[in-house]
Amino acid sequence: MKDDTTNTTRGTGGELHQQAGDGAPTLTTQQGGPVADDQNSLKAGMRGPTLLEDHILRDKIFHFDHERIPERVVHARGFGVHGFFETYDSLSDITCADLFQRPGEKTSAFVRFSTVAGSKGSPDLARDVRGFAVKLYTKEGNWDIVGNNIPVFFIQDAMKFPDLVHAAKEEPDSGFPQAQTAHDNFWDFISLTPESMNMVMWIMSDRAIPRSFRFMEGFGVHSFRMINEEGKAVFVKFHWKPKLGLQSVLWDEALKINGADPDFHRRDLWDAINRGDYPEWELGLQVFDEEFAEQFEFDVLDATKIIPEEQVPIQPVGRLVLERVVDNFFAETEQVAFCTQNIVRGIDHSEDPLLQGRNFSYLDTQVKRLGGPNFTHIPVNAPKCPVNHFQQDGHMAMHNPKGRANYEPNSWGEQGGPRECPMKGFTSYRQPAMGDRQRVRSETFADHYSQARQFYISQTPTEQNHMAKALGFELSKVKTERIRERVVSHLLNIDNELAKNVAAMLAIDPLPDPAEAAMPTRQDLPSSDKLSIIKNGPDSFKGRKLGVLMSAGANAKLFAALQTACKEEGAMLEVIAPMTGALKLSDGNSVKVDEKVDGGPSVLYDAVVLLPGDEGSEELSRIPAAQNYVKDAFDHQKFIAYVDAAAKLMDRAGIGKALDEGCLKLDTQTSADDFITACRQIRYWQRQ
Repeated sequence: MKDDTTNTTRGTGGELHQQAGDGAPTLTTQQGGPVADDQNSLKAGMRGPTLLEDHILRDKIFHFDHERIPERVVHARGFGVHGFFETYDSLSDITCADLFQRPGEKTSAFVRFSTVAGSKGSPDLARDVRGFAVKLYTKEGNWDIVGNNIPVFFIQDAMKFPDLVHAAKEEPDSGFPQAQTAHDNFWDFISLTPESMNMVMWIMSDRAIPRSFRFMEGFGVHSFRMINEEGKAVFVKFHWKPKLGLQSVLWDEALKINGADPDFHRRDLWDAINRGDYPEWELGLQVFDEEFAEQFEFDVLDATKIIPEEQVPIQPVGRLVLERVVDNFFAETEQVAFCTQNIVRGIDHSEDPLLQGRNFSYLDTQVKRLGGPNFTHIPVNAPKCPVNHFQQDGHMAMHNPKGRANYEPNSWGEQGGPRECPMKGFTSYRQPAMGDRQRVRSETFADHYSQARQFYISQTPTEQNHMAKALGFELSKVKTERIRERVVSHLLNIDNELAKNVAAMLAIDPLPDPAEAAMPTRQDLPSSDKLSIIKNGPDSFKGRKLGVLMSAGANAKLFAALQTACKEEGAMLEVIAPMTGALKLSDGNSVKVDEKVDGGPSVLYDAVVLLPGDEGSEELSRIPAAQNYVKDAFDHQKFIAYVDAAAKLMDRAGIGKALDEGCLKLDTQTSADDFITACRQIRYWQRQ
């Protein structure tokens, strides 16, 4: 038999490399990414140790390990939808990633939003980080950007991830609280982990209770690399910016929404897509080089730090559009598997120790959860490009390589299966690996408080007040006094007034000494307006929902004017009334009622209108749920429009004599337009 020596080369160690061509397809990973070298693992130097980040080795050997043949630990509560990513312009100058080469090209996408700490049955509005995971089905394999709605994380090294999650989850002896960090174990861990303090500021901010998935940002968290065809690399951070702007709820709203509709976020996204109101985000890149990384105040490999947009502006490079809900929740949302190691040619990982550990962890997690190594055979996980490899068998294999060859190198020529392709295959950035192998934390990671302070001073006074109250609430649930004091000692290294306010809520007097700091808090970092939700308000009511509380005989002209104003703004309007069914208006026509008043509280709406008719106003004013509707809207700083017939209802709700400029009287069609214009501010914060 004649050996096949077509398209072969010898490596520096004498190993045989059989390359694609002459009928042999390109060898790929299970994700569809072309392989450049199937003979050698990634090492730190020619004779150095094999690197944990070698995702091609992991992909191959992991499948082999499982050839013989549950709910997520974190991010269990999730919601997934389909869409596409569209590239604006070619980025060939900084990356050879295929999806960034051709302007206007669309790449299929699947996105899963989630909470982190709660179980599948927990409510949507828990105070928590939100997962923002994007799977892009590129022509050269799947690329997963597995991020969050907060750009930093609690820990700097993956070694601490099990401890963080154990501490944040329900306490192991009691099994509660569910989907909450307001308990001793979490704050005990945090108070002993000063690197977490920047993340603490973020999760105690309104970012942790978003109004909608559609109104929140997404971040890749880590620094990654982009590599062009010449092998030149730049650092990059990934940002998803919502076209509809940022918006969150108040804590009291979150509690009441969880009771009124624990599926609030899921329903909001489902309804928006089904009515054709497709949410969009822009993908923005922060691109910087080694020189900037060396001069930056903090280590760009530290996942507890950001790079302020004022220092490295965000460059929009494409848009993500979500346009299709799943056909089956379990088959797609539950079985979708995201892995940080899933990157494509032109994208590479950095040496961030948290990212390196995530690359190892995710794959094992998917095997445990989805029952075996063949989870890429599940349609939602399957690449949409050609996939050729020799991996076989295992639990639930849907297909195996055809023919006699299930190994390489082999002698079977065109029948011998796929070969490696140095020209198209993935190659890692040739970053020198230097230094002794050791377990150590870089001194450049030692500043734990400066960016926490920067985030806090970047907020408006309203947002700072929310953060203080959030800390006060969470720590009030902590029963161990020493833990509460330790947290306050950390806050003293961030902002004295914040620490004093929180201490006062907890009756901590005298104040403890500031926590010992590895590095002093920098006072020179400027405020960054981009870190505030209120400073970056949408200035639009588009995509929001107006709740109109009505009774029989409601003014038909005003109602029509509100409908028109909402339609022109791109907002939704729902009718709330004492009874379901239809409601007769002043002109004799009827309108469909969307929610009965006790099932449609004002916390479900972004602004409200009180539009009772003269004949039904007395009855409406006596309904406790209607009174709560008005009181909550006022307490939550929402814009309120009203007519004269609502006077008794407002009096009984206790706001009749407290009306302010956020409460607008309706009497003409023009005033309906004026009201929607006012609602673009989202909240009337002056009331607070």
